Amino acid sequence: MEIKDIEKLARLMQETGLTALEYAQGEAQLKLERKQEITVAAAAAPVSAAPSLGGAEALGVTHAQDSQPAKEGALVLSPMVGVFYSSPNPEARPYVQVGDTVKKGDTLCIIEAMKLMNEIPAEVDGTVAEICVSNGQVVEFNQPLFRIV
Repeated sequence: MEIKDIEKLARLMQETGLTALEYAQGEAQLKLERKQEITVAAAAAPVSAAPSLGGAEALGVTHAQDSQPAKEGALVLSPMVGVFYSSPNPEARPYVQVGDTVKKGDTLCIIEAMKLMNEIPAEVDGTVAEICVSNGQVVEFNQPLFRIV
């Protein structure tokens, strides 16, 4: 069983709302469990949506950067599952690069979902501080795409 197969199972769990899954293929056996998280936000404090658990995170795997303090700026989160494209076509320049200044409503990227190309706009004015995914990568709902400061 390959890691991409495990990631597909974790994605299936998330999409269907399953909290546990046991899978066997030949001699390989796998048991996946994920915790349901409930987020409570104070009404007076501005809150950005937390990224959903998918892939390795759904399996309880944590990354070293999880223990680092949160980075400043606004995260642009994926509104859907699909394929991330940084430019309108393979020969074109990317919509934005790190260091570019953007205004609210400027197109940052395209996410292809079900053969439809969906332009993702900037939600705030600022400077692109980080591009969190690579061109052609499959992205999940609420996965961070950009950090704008």
